[in-house]
Amino acid sequence: MTGPRGTGGVRVLPAGPHALLVELADGEQAEAFHAELLRRRERGELPAVREIVPAARTVLLDGIGERTPGARDRFARELVSWRIPPPRRAGRDAVEIPVVYDGPDLDEVAGLWGVPAAEVAAVHSRTAFRVAFCGFAPGFGYLTGLPERLHVPRRTTPRTRVPAGAVALAGPYTGVYPRPSPGGWRIIGRMPDPGELWNPQREPAALLEPGTPVRFVAVGEDAGGAVPRPRTAGRPGPVPRAAGEGGVAPSPRAAGEGGAVPWPPVAGS
Repeated sequence: MTGPRGTGGVRVLPAGPHALLVELADGEQAEAFHAELLRRRERGELPAVREIVPAARTVLLDGIGERTPGARDRFARELVSWRIPPPRRAGRDAVEIPVVYDGPDLDEVAGLWGVPAAEVAAVHSRTAFRVAFCGFAPGFGYLTGLPERLHVPRRTTPRTRVPAGAVALAGPYTGVYPRPSPGGWRIIGRMPDPGELWNPQREPAALLEPGTPVRFVAVGEDAGGAVPRPRTAGRPGPVPRAAGEGGVAPSPRAAGEGGAVPWPPVAGS
């Protein structure tokens, strides 16, 4: 099967025997396409699809059921003909994440932004963020919202260990590390209780799912406590505290809607 193309730069490619990879022009189109897939699945208008996995500029549909020969190819041709409305960004309360802005790269980021170091917290915490997609590790969300002039490059030399809870920047993204790991993003602060980012005893296990609005709240050094969940229908109240640092599942695909592998490389750790 060749990859059919639609208007607006949409391209659909086969990905193994039972999956399709939808390539979009940019992150906003990928977010809108993912939202439309979820709406149609909820209405029963999609064929059987085991996983829908958004990433930086793609959406993977994995485990497509083929009840008749050629069903996947027909579905691919149908996908490129869809008219996709822009993402709906109203009506959901933001997840508030407390941050102590004392990261080791704070001064470097201030220099790149052209502001005093004390201003980084103010600029970052008054920005409205949104989870574009999830990946890298269970509970890790790639958050967009910073204007292009505030995008920063990754560190030339990655760290061998970034602590759980580190709030860091790379390219257009902000991320909060749910567990210790190597990483090359620029750390500007830390979340006091990162265990809430991934809790396998909770449904859903990931606090930050694609499409979730996020707001960072600057707090003092001794801050702690539970991170509030999205205040939407059926999901009120604070998240119960997870044991340890989050009971991390062994595979990144467990995060959010399947744990997309980030692309392009700037979206890595």
